[in-house]
Amino acid sequence: MPVAHRMRGALALSLMALLCAAAKPAPMLIDRQGSFTVGGTVIGDAAKSLHCDHGFVEYQIPAHPRKTALFLWHSASVQAWQQRWDGGEGYQSLFLRRGFPVYLWDGPRVGRANWACEPYNVTPRIGTDQMNFMAWRFGTADGAWFPGVQFPKTDPQALDQAMRARYDEFDTTPNALLQGGAAAKAIDRIGPSVLVTNSAGGLRALVAATKSDQVKAIVAYETPAFVFPEGEGPKGSTGPIDSIRVPMADFMKLTRIPIQIVWGDNTEKTFWRGSVALTRQFVDLVNAHGGHAEILMLPDVGIHGNTHIAFADLNNVQVADQLSLFLKKNKLDLR
Repeated sequence: MPVAHRMRGALALSLMALLCAAAKPAPMLIDRQGSFTVGGTVIGDAAKSLHCDHGFVEYQIPAHPRKTALFLWHSASVQAWQQRWDGGEGYQSLFLRRGFPVYLWDGPRVGRANWACEPYNVTPRIGTDQMNFMAWRFGTADGAWFPGVQFPKTDPQALDQAMRARYDEFDTTPNALLQGGAAAKAIDRIGPSVLVTNSAGGLRALVAATKSDQVKAIVAYETPAFVFPEGEGPKGSTGPIDSIRVPMADFMKLTRIPIQIVWGDNTEKTFWRGSVALTRQFVDLVNAHGGHAEILMLPDVGIHGNTHIAFADLNNVQVADQLSLFLKKNKLDLR
């Protein structure tokens, strides 16, 4: 083979290697990782007992970490924080790369903390897949995808993963209070933390923020219910999940931290439009009492096609960049 051909071949191979290296994320340097249980109680007696109603925390601490941790609170499956639906990097890896200690939370009776102190029954409900397809705003009730949706809709494996990323949430006030209380104990142990939540996890995180001074901010993706002070806010039922009323002294704790509620596309086409309206009421009330709450509609900043789980969508890096901006603005990204 002529020398020129060999040189061109070597150059092509080198270029291909560079492109592959650019596509593959660099290795992460993790200083510490582990897990622990927190909260809960023991029922029975010394002879026969059961440890139950605790939460479970998995964590990774990068080398040279930032001072404030991210506490990721799901309302689907911990998998939604670990990767995109197509297998790309999720928030856990994205923010470890950005230097944040990352904690993944399973609340009492959820995931790896599912041992309850009281009996419960789970009844299989045929049609839940179709309900999730609509509720997560992948598309309409008849199975039609929303135009431009940031989900890998041509990948049947991705849809299979999404349909399996659910659990029975027991969306009752006692359950939200139980999980919020357990999380507050975890956060007290962790130290300064930003609670990053999805769906009904946002309500539970607001409860936790009334119980722990280590909550430094909340960024909630698409919260359907909120904490309101007794005697103020909306009357009666507030949607698919009831909001929680607390004494004014507890509500005022929420005015001391920055709060951002994030919403994606197509809310006006679904029942979520009521939750967006409720979000505005909550934000206005917090700010009327001297707080620092805001609503971020992703389309308003040029980010389009997002579902109910924006942090697992195909454009989750763009969505993560908005979280980084919030953390920087509030000086929560310091080392």
